[in-house]
Formats: sequence, C-alpha cells, structure tokens
Amino acid sequence: MGALDHLSNMFDCSSGHHHKRKQLQTVEIKVKIDCEGCERKVRRSVEGMRGVSSVTIEPKQNKLTVVGYVEPHKVLSRVAYRTGKKVELWPYVPYDAVAHPYAQGVYDKKAPAGYVRYDQDPSRNHLARANSTEVRYTTAFSDENTSACAIM
Repeated sequence: MGALDHLSNMFDCSSGHHHKRKQLQTVEIKVKIDCEGCERKVRRSVEGMRGVSSVTIEPKQNKLTVVGYVEPHKVLSRVAYRTGKKVELWPYVPYDAVAHPYAQGVYDKKAPAGYVRYDQDPSRNHLARANSTEVRYTTAFSDENTSACAIM
C-alpha cells in the first residue's frame, strides 16, 4: 500500500466502513445481435448500470464491450436478464496468441475472423504440451529449417 493510499484511509470521512474499491475493468461479452433493435436493447441494458464508463457494440462479431468500475458477473447477469438473450464472457482470443490455433478444442468455425476459442484446460489442448520428441519430429520437416531433413 502506498503512502497516498495510507493517508487517504487515515483522513477518510466515511462511517468507519472499509470497503474495497472496484477497479476499472473491461468486460467483453458474446451476445447474439441480429438487428439494430437488438443492438439498442443490449446497449440500454447496461448503459444505466452504476459504474459503467463506456459501452461498445460490434454487431458483426456479436460482441459487447463494457468499460467501467463493474463486476463481470453482474454485467453478464444484467444483460441476460434485461434482454432475455443467451450471453457468455467473450470466449475468443486473437489468432496470434495461441501456439496451435487449429488444434482440436481451440479452432472454432463460429469464431469471428482473426480469433480462435480460448481454452485453458490443458487436457483438451494436447498440442500445447508437446514434449521434446514431438517438437523434434515436427520441426524436422519444417520449411524454416532447410538443413534438418535430407529427404526434402
């Protein structure tokens, strides 16, 4: 804790309640947006929420981005309740962030262009845990390593 935080806590005029301040967060949500009416409905569901700084909607990607001092699960439940739509936290990461984007469980045909499904479960993404023998065999026939294989 820094000196300024300590001083602000010392001179805090609240009634002695020490509550943790919410941090500025970016919450990305996947929600089906078919038309302008759906977009307006989704936007209105979160605009009046306490702590929301900005709302961005990308209809082609079915993506809602909320920036503010909010909790992700509360934003998720509010959008689901107010719109009646199926919502989930944004399950995709950029294509470049994954070692094996075409591995089973990572590649998703429904993902927007340039994105793949993010999966932290190592049992589903077996290529991410390749051992040294597997790496040696896969790099032996690589186009970048021209001296590795005499057959090519």
